[in-house]
Amino acid sequence: MTEASPLNRYQLAELGSLLAEPARAAILLALMDGTTRPAGELARIAGVSAATASAHLKRLLDGGLLGLHEQGRHRYFRLANDDVAAWLEAMALPQVTRKASTTAVRDAALCRARTCYRHLAGQLGVVLCEAWLQRGWLQAGSDGISLDEDAADALVRAGWQPASTRQLLQLRGRGCLDWTERRLHVGGPLGVAMTSAMLEAGWLRRAQRNRALLPTPDGLRRLAELGVRLDD
Repeated sequence: MTEASPLNRYQLAELGSLLAEPARAAILLALMDGTTRPAGELARIAGVSAATASAHLKRLLDGGLLGLHEQGRHRYFRLANDDVAAWLEAMALPQVTRKASTTAVRDAALCRARTCYRHLAGQLGVVLCEAWLQRGWLQAGSDGISLDEDAADALVRAGWQPASTRQLLQLRGRGCLDWTERRLHVGGPLGVAMTSAMLEAGWLRRAQRNRALLPTPDGLRRLAELGVRLDD
């Protein structure tokens, strides 16, 4: 499933059938944080037997939603790519629109900041994207979203590693529709690298129980200095 290969009605129906089974949906949601997990762990998360999980994983692999990493006798599963994560994130939008009291929406930490696959989503991701577009630090063009050199210099002064920050200038991102905010955050390779830099700098830390990202006091202070302010 790629932007270059639009879905026809039969492919769309097949994707719908893949999500119609709660165990398969649970597997996909468990991998939305960008992790790679073994079949046994995914079986426990989905609440099914190892044999049933194996059948579900095969269907998801055949459907192009999962990727596979084999290491010796061990097999590890992940989402196929960022496109799949963005599609799954967008699939939640109608649920948020119709029923704002869902468990996910009630989880304040998840709404505030979380991973969408491997990049920053939620209120913080949206506010960052909008603030830096307005400053001109992010540039939206026909080839995607890019980081401006002035932004890279400011981020290095704020504590990001110089070498990795300069590499961001070579990457491109894209607008990814946020399922709780219904606005855009930065996805794609640039979004992934920016999120990794914030984690490395200690501005964010990962929650243990779900894919929430927890802004640290120092991270919030430094982001505010860079024009990114969250409402309390």
